[in-house]
Amino acid sequence: MPHPLVDQLRFARSEFVRCLDGVNNDDARRRLEPMNCISWIIGHLSAQEDAYWNGAAQTAPVAPHLRELLSSGQVDVLPPLDEMWSTWGAITAAADRYLDTVTAEILLQHPLREGKPHAENYGTMLYRNIYHYWFHTGEAHAVRQMLGHGELPQFVGDMRTAVFR
Repeated sequence: MPHPLVDQLRFARSEFVRCLDGVNNDDARRRLEPMNCISWIIGHLSAQEDAYWNGAAQTAPVAPHLRELLSSGQVDVLPPLDEMWSTWGAITAAADRYLDTVTAEILLQHPLREGKPHAENYGTMLYRNIYHYWFHTGEAHAVRQMLGHGELPQFVGDMRTAVFR
């Protein structure tokens, strides 16, 4: 059984996907300043997961080029939607192989960065990843509202996969 925080990350991911259901490539690549475009957001979250769970935790990032391309401050990049979803899927699948092994003891460990323990342990990184999803889910929802998309999700969805235990 996955650690409860891993369940929460997976739930945050599912809500992110639910928020973006039905977005087309043209709308996903429109930037309504100062907000990011939706395809950038997908790639940006992909880059974080790749850096944390595939890079730091497994030393095998899936798409290391994303971090530089879609880091904070690189907002004028308007990547294709299908490419970002495909990359997100590959990264999260690889990350899940690691996340399925996470225990409370592992979450207290610090990954090494340039041979030294990183300031944040894996548990704090998991918190940061979860909250990052919620932050950008809200941003993407706002972009969709400004684009005039109707029938958007109105509240947090089905909690059966993320119940308290």
